[in-house]
Amino acid sequence: MAIDKLEIVWTKRSQNDMRNAFDYISQDSVQNAVSVLEDIVAMANKAITNPEFFAPDKFKENNDGSYRAFEKHHYRISYRFDNRVIRILRVRHTSREPILY
Repeated sequence: MAIDKLEIVWTKRSQNDMRNAFDYISQDSVQNAVSVLEDIVAMANKAITNPEFFAPDKFKENNDGSYRAFEKHHYRISYRFDNRVIRILRVRHTSREPILY
């Protein structure tokens, strides 16, 4: 289901998650922190022309198919799309227990 290019909106929660990831990784290497976040953003951008590019989010209860997720650098990124926008909902390290929502 390819749709015209959609806008990506990072929710306040996902922005905070990215900031926390940056802070944590940059304790060892600022360069690595920048690289990881750039890679996550690049992966998210793959959904702009096809929001169904990534698999349905298996942790979303009663998922109607609009909730999707992908993993990059041991981070799991969840998003939801509609006809106009892709909302990045959360960015969680995969070592953390998944939260059903």
